[in-house]
Amino acid sequence: MKLWFKSGAPWVWMTAGAVSISLLSVIGLLLLIASRGLSFFWPSDIHQFEIANSSGETSVIIGEVYESEQVPTQRLITSGIEFNKEQGEFVERYLIKTGNREYVELDFQWILGPEIVKETRPSGIAVFERSKNGNFYGFVDSVIVDGKNIRENKEDALFAAIDRAVDLNDQALDLQNDEIGAINYQLEKLRLKERKLELEDELTDAALHDLENQRQALRDEYKVYEKELFAFRDEARRDSVIVKDMRGELVTLPIFYVLDVSFPNDMNFFEKVIQYGKQLGKFVSDDPREANTEGGVFPAIFGTVFMVLLMAVIVTPFGVVAAIYLHEYAGNNAVTKIIRISVINLAGVPSIVYGVFGLGFFVYMLGGSLDQLFYPEALPGPTFGTPGVIWSALTLAILTLPVVIVSTEEGLSRIPGSLRQGSLALGATKAETIWRIIIPMASPAIMTGLILAVARAAGEVAPLMLVGVVKMAPTLPIDGNFPYVHLDRKFMHLGFHIYDVGFQSPNVEAARPLVYATSFLLVTVIITLNITAIGIRNHLREKYKSLEH
Repeated sequence: MKLWFKSGAPWVWMTAGAVSISLLSVIGLLLLIASRGLSFFWPSDIHQFEIANSSGETSVIIGEVYESEQVPTQRLITSGIEFNKEQGEFVERYLIKTGNREYVELDFQWILGPEIVKETRPSGIAVFERSKNGNFYGFVDSVIVDGKNIRENKEDALFAAIDRAVDLNDQALDLQNDEIGAINYQLEKLRLKERKLELEDELTDAALHDLENQRQALRDEYKVYEKELFAFRDEARRDSVIVKDMRGELVTLPIFYVLDVSFPNDMNFFEKVIQYGKQLGKFVSDDPREANTEGGVFPAIFGTVFMVLLMAVIVTPFGVVAAIYLHEYAGNNAVTKIIRISVINLAGVPSIVYGVFGLGFFVYMLGGSLDQLFYPEALPGPTFGTPGVIWSALTLAILTLPVVIVSTEEGLSRIPGSLRQGSLALGATKAETIWRIIIPMASPAIMTGLILAVARAAGEVAPLMLVGVVKMAPTLPIDGNFPYVHLDRKFMHLGFHIYDVGFQSPNVEAARPLVYATSFLLVTVIITLNITAIGIRNHLREKYKSLEH
């Protein structure tokens, strides 16, 4: 046994076991998040419950079974619930997602197992996904298309009417965001130009007349697009569908607000797979709605990736230059040692401190100064003196700078000194040696630092809440208006979206699966960015491997 311990085998098994447990924990966590989040998009069967309470009153509830649990009977009796007959120690209860917000108090309600008189999964129940007020459940009675009440082949007519309305709404939205948005943008530019001329005492009658002519041309163009926009909306409002809800009443739903309809109880497995992929695609590509509890997360995905890439572009040159100076030029003295210790200690500063620094220095001081110098016509409304994507990228660049510096300096220290001496002996200058030999050989270490920086920056939320991220951004940082990239705009972020949906949502039960789904999406984005960086690092490592020999 002593020889076995002295051989080091126990420590090998211990470290291997620790690594295995860590990997299993990470994989288990990812599987948990994926199962809880991705299962939300599966088209669940719709149940119809006939309920009878203790007083004998009956009612019908239609919806999805969200979850079930065993509740102690005594706890229910203590809370005032009465049963018609004696129950066991536990009673099963079900959480039902009912939708139909206009006619019920809550989207979700609990029903007790003993209260269920009859449970069925009837054919023909439709699930309407709407742009507001959430889902609607019921039986399609008829479809009104262009004033005609259609009962024969009503499902085909319904699908055609929804596709038509969605297409018209998309055209109206594109017109509003592109052409009309561009006109509004130009009108605001003209207002700022007039204000600038006024501040510089150059607002002559001729200049004012020219500005007014440009405004009038834009207004005339706006009226044309506005008429076209109203025409799209009026056409989209043409049709409607009559649905029998769980109260037994007929309800008219404007198809203008309907995004999709499905009949889960009538689907086979392959149809459900197709519907699942469709819903998953919408989650990734659509904009959020209903206080972020419905719709997709595309603006948050775009904002996260854009901010991380901008941060990487900023932090890499600064980190590499700082590491090169510390390792290649700075002397090995007390000052250099203090700088290295300070860099290492900066990596342990809480991220919220960086957020406060970014708000005070970048937003108020630097951004406010830029507004005073370059955008006085926009004051007192801030342009750069307000949180935005550029300040978020700079704040996270400072937060991740120590990681890049340390990783790059470690890579520089592994390069043999004989390579430097040989290059100098052949007549190259020190700058040429660093640029043509040292940096290419250290590029894998630089990419390693960048990978660590991206992994940390993509998941940070606390500093971003102070310097740029918002619950709902009206526009993306990139659009078709010059200069096309608007670094002063606020943006959405997957990490903040998780916080907002999970802790600020008015509908907790509806938000819970979206928290898991968005968390899994954030992990996927981080893994994708890291895999891309790792691929580049491995390519560079193979490319410059020959320089090491």
